[in-house]
Amino acid sequence: MNLYKSETYINDLDRTLRAVVNLQEIQGKEVLVTGATGTIGSFLVDVLMRFNAVENAGITIYAAGRSIDRLSKRFDFIKNDMLRYIAYDVRKPVSFDFSVDYMIHAAGNAYPAAFNGDPVGTIMGNVSGTYALLEFGRMHGARRLLYVSSGEVYGQGDLSLEEYDEEYAGYLDSMSPRSCYPLSKRVTETLCASYSRQYGMETVIVRPCHTYGPGITEGDNRANVQFIRNVLDGKDIILKSAGTQMRSYCYIADCVSAVLTVLLNGENGEAYNSANPDARVTIAEFAQAAAEIAGKKVIFENPSAEELADQTPIAKQVLSSKKVEKLGWKGCFSLYEGVAHTIAALRGE
Repeated sequence: MNLYKSETYINDLDRTLRAVVNLQEIQGKEVLVTGATGTIGSFLVDVLMRFNAVENAGITIYAAGRSIDRLSKRFDFIKNDMLRYIAYDVRKPVSFDFSVDYMIHAAGNAYPAAFNGDPVGTIMGNVSGTYALLEFGRMHGARRLLYVSSGEVYGQGDLSLEEYDEEYAGYLDSMSPRSCYPLSKRVTETLCASYSRQYGMETVIVRPCHTYGPGITEGDNRANVQFIRNVLDGKDIILKSAGTQMRSYCYIADCVSAVLTVLLNGENGEAYNSANPDARVTIAEFAQAAAEIAGKKVIFENPSAEELADQTPIAKQVLSSKKVEKLGWKGCFSLYEGVAHTIAALRGE
């Protein structure tokens, strides 16, 4: 799908650029983005390319992903010699023949079907893939690596707390294969901090909350993605639970402006939540918003055994945004606006 035909999408790229603190610091730099066809990675690439287009920013962007063909299909609408495709797999050694100033590591399994279908690959991809990039950066003089972690690192938190800040850590069952994702994210965060301490290589971490937007990938089976797919197909939304779990949601434009703000302004060795305090709702409320925007209904059905296995045990995941806001960042998109923009962009509007 050519998102660049959507006026909504282009306007959101421009709003993202305006929301990044000290964006001028990335002008003329070389930036590697892994997971470049994913929800976060693809929007990052588009924002940087948009910056090049409107401000002649001179950023060389290495878009890395497992499939050159998939990269080409996603980005060939904006052919430019400042954008280069790089074959990259988190499960394999890094053999890049170039150096970069910044690395944004957004690759890895990030949806429930992958956690349950390939827990070993999820763990090893997060840990060994990040180790390989850290070594590459250390040996080639990279200025900084930003690791895209997850709000799932907070585990099953204290429900009496209003929100979870970066110092909080809740319970995770180490004997549950479903914990492959949050526990390996925790380990990888520690690996990044350890590289900063032991080798002096700068690392920063962003913990996104439930991020959504038009860059939906084929294998993504997260609940909010299924809701968007339902209404785009002209169907009612099927909710396979009561949907009472409370979540911080974040439209992709807000997530990416936070990522770039932390990359350029965050303190070395620190983690920052990416969350919009104006978008805290239950799963059922997210579904209802999508249904209202598209003129559809929400229908409750009993889940299958496979769907039950994919459901997270985390009842509440509400993240504090105070730390990233101290860098000067502020979210721009309410839940309703973000969902409406997602649907409009995917419709080409």
